Amino acid sequence: MNRDLSSKESDHAATLHLSGDISNTVGQQLVNDVTRIASRGNREVSIDLKELPQLDSRSCAWLIEAVRAGRRLGARVSLIGAHGQVADFIELMRANFEPPPVPTFYRDGFLGRLGGKAIEAWDEARVVGNLIIDALYWSFLGPVGGRGLRWKALLAEIQEMGVGAIGIVCLINFLLGLVIAMLSAVQLRMFNMQILVASGVVIGFARELAPIMTGIVVSARTGAAITAQLATMKVSEEIDALKGMGLNVAKFLIAPKFLSILVSLPILTIMGFISGVAGGFLLGMLSLGFTFDSWWAQTLQAVKLGDITQGFVKSFFFAMIIVIVGCHNGLRVSGGANEVGRATTRAVVMDIFLIIVADMLFATLFYFTT
Repeated sequence: MNRDLSSKESDHAATLHLSGDISNTVGQQLVNDVTRIASRGNREVSIDLKELPQLDSRSCAWLIEAVRAGRRLGARVSLIGAHGQVADFIELMRANFEPPPVPTFYRDGFLGRLGGKAIEAWDEARVVGNLIIDALYWSFLGPVGGRGLRWKALLAEIQEMGVGAIGIVCLINFLLGLVIAMLSAVQLRMFNMQILVASGVVIGFARELAPIMTGIVVSARTGAAITAQLATMKVSEEIDALKGMGLNVAKFLIAPKFLSILVSLPILTIMGFISGVAGGFLLGMLSLGFTFDSWWAQTLQAVKLGDITQGFVKSFFFAMIIVIVGCHNGLRVSGGANEVGRATTRAVVMDIFLIIVADMLFATLFYFTT
């Protein structure tokens, strides 16, 4: 290695010239020279590579070490004169010669955090919107256009989501009917109007209790299962495998679930309504002393077709909430088993929250329109 250590005190610069291969001895000498020059106050050190015939990984490692040695002492070490293979190799390793980025520390205020949350919410809403469009297309327009539908998968999902949930839905609504009848009877007894318990139970279950309780039970049962299944497939890269085979994920996985819950939840809501009314009727017969005829007559007098229609319409929207939230949280998972658990928990919480919000909006709408 030939070196020229001539420096000008006015500009604090120095240049080192390299020729021949950079062996370990030459590389160590280069690092020592850069360190000595930088320690003497030179802030600009140039390494001239014009006469360097070639560069390999070992030689490049010594150049990187020389650049970093000068940087540690406050000098800027630059490589000049590189050409041909040497220039190409240095360009390939350019990131190793650059100084590390200086982290920017700033105080994240309330508005900054609020803006970040708003951006995240908008991005997630955009993804959910695309998912809804895909689900609607492959559930309704695709089959009509001859793109097919997985009927066996649809029937299997109906069996799992609908038939498998009948027992727990009917039991929960039956017990809730008992509770509502008990609470109503205590209050109405003071006015000697216990017969109105039948009216309160049937109207409450027709409008609110049957659809919302059935939706919550199905979200905890089916919504969690949808999220866990898709999240596990995402983590195990089965989703990527389906895409690699040219299969549409929305058609193959989401459409059967979407259609099955649209069919199952309204029917389960009707069963829940019947079970809740039966629970109130049982209390009226055993505890309040009413006959079947008097209770049945009061029930038919109180309930209107519009009350049942309200609950039926709500169940369709609750079904869409459950399946979209479950699929969205399952498909957005990245990581391992812990992320699957978090996604499942998030899906159930979101389901219950959105069902209650949707029920509030429907209650407001029906309040001002009926």
